[in-house]
Amino acid sequence: MNFKKGEVLFFNKPLGWTSFKVVGHARYHICRRIGVKKLKVGHAGTLDPLATGVMIVCTGKATKRIEEFQYHTKEYVATLRLGATTPSYDLEHEIDATYPTEHITRELVEEVLARFIGAIEQVPPAFSACMVDGKRAYELARKGEEVELKAKQLVIDEIELQECRLDVPEPMIRIRVVCSKGTYIRALARDIGEALHSGAHLTGLIRTRVGDVRLEDCLNPEHFKEWIDGQEIENEEENN
Repeated sequence: MNFKKGEVLFFNKPLGWTSFKVVGHARYHICRRIGVKKLKVGHAGTLDPLATGVMIVCTGKATKRIEEFQYHTKEYVATLRLGATTPSYDLEHEIDATYPTEHITRELVEEVLARFIGAIEQVPPAFSACMVDGKRAYELARKGEEVELKAKQLVIDEIELQECRLDVPEPMIRIRVVCSKGTYIRALARDIGEALHSGAHLTGLIRTRVGDVRLEDCLNPEHFKEWIDGQEIENEEENN
């Protein structure tokens, strides 16, 4: 392997890790292994700390491919709690409102999910990395400032209802979503809750695929040191 010429690594991001931490962890162990102080390393698509799953990390000259990977179709498995919302649309914040769920049936859920297939407009979450007047939206939202974000067009290719439990104190659904770049699954959870005339937020999210890269193709970052120490490394720069 030649990390300066460029390598593409696939990681299964652990729960609680930021995408930045995955990149920093990979960079540290690669630099240690090849004996350099600096190396260009980047990722092709952020995952929230409370999400797990496929992250593509590029090194050296392969960082030029990041944009290419960002445009690949993504697949997620998302767990939604129905009847309650949070400011961030996930478990990062406490529940701020509850809503009726007695009227929700499996048939209604399937009918609502079908409405989201195809090209849709989606307003990103206030707690997101979108730019507002030169600042990240989440920086403003965390200060309690009002954040107005414009709707963006994206494409949902598939939504499959995998589990639906409505007869429990905290009703939930689990869905598989295949979607385009720029889709916020947290915002999709918000919109599904509203379409059900209730509320919803994410309680679990796994990115199961990016393009052809699946979870089973991915390394665990916590085992990366052992993995890289077992690799054959080239240090030669590419001839110019």
